[in-house]
Amino acid sequence: MVDEALSAGAVARRLGVAVTTLRTWHQRYGLGPSEHIPGHHRRYTQSDLARLEIMRRLTAEGVSPAEAARWARQAPDPMPNGTSTVAPARILPTGRDGGGSIPVGRAGPAARGLARAAMRLDAAAISETIAHTLAASGVVATWEGLLRPVLAGIGERHAATAGLIEVEHLMSRCVSEALAAASRANVPTGPARILLSCADEEQHTLPLEALAAALAEAGVSYRMLGARVPVVALVEAVNRTGPAAVVLWSHTRATADPTQLSALLAAPRRPLLVLAAGPGWRADTLPAGVVRPVDLAEAVSLSAAVRDSLDQSRRD
Repeated sequence: MVDEALSAGAVARRLGVAVTTLRTWHQRYGLGPSEHIPGHHRRYTQSDLARLEIMRRLTAEGVSPAEAARWARQAPDPMPNGTSTVAPARILPTGRDGGGSIPVGRAGPAARGLARAAMRLDAAAISETIAHTLAASGVVATWEGLLRPVLAGIGERHAATAGLIEVEHLMSRCVSEALAAASRANVPTGPARILLSCADEEQHTLPLEALAAALAEAGVSYRMLGARVPVVALVEAVNRTGPAAVVLWSHTRATADPTQLSALLAAPRRPLLVLAAGPGWRADTLPAGVVRPVDLAEAVSLSAAVRDSLDQSRRD
């Protein structure tokens, strides 16, 4: 229907972008809804939709948003038969915007929109969606309901096709930047009581970065050692800093060597709590005294509790 006017949500679904992206395009570049009925929200017309489609296609191909918006604003209105004209062929790319799909299971619309943005390699939409969800829902909910399903879906597709390496790299960078920004926005005060580290040869750091951001949001100070920490270096860090808890992350069985945990328990300044986090660890191989949190929320709760316990004992 030529005269059909659409809500922001309907336009976002048609274009495969986040509603927050539409708001940004409206506020920064003037590509917003033009139909206005007094007492109602503004709606997008077919002309608006045609211009937004040009904006989406150009930005997906690497054209700067400002330049893409300039071409979109110059586009003619749709023709009377309901079709819409497009910018000149020398400007509008003809390549596909990714193809295929990323499975996200039962995750909600935001995760599906993020998966589509990842397939398009749309870094702006990825970053905007993550930032909006972090601000609205917090780190734990964003990780569990948005980021983890999409990252797992990318991994699933890669395992089946050996593809999507470029998608995984871009998505990982956007997630890492967003989590780092969240951590900087909530810098806790006081000494760092929690030490975060990947197991020896473990390179998957995003879940540990999510824990860092969640701890900062909860007001818990931490130190992050990052990827591929040899056990000798980890024990040295424990002896030098005396943390209340150590979280050791392992993503795969290949890096989940229980002797690393035993070394922590035998350290001269043994932490009150050692957490074996991640799917690499097997519960039946963990040394006595090591706790395996079931999810990010439990890791945050346990870390905060042991921090509080240590602080209380030092005050008494």
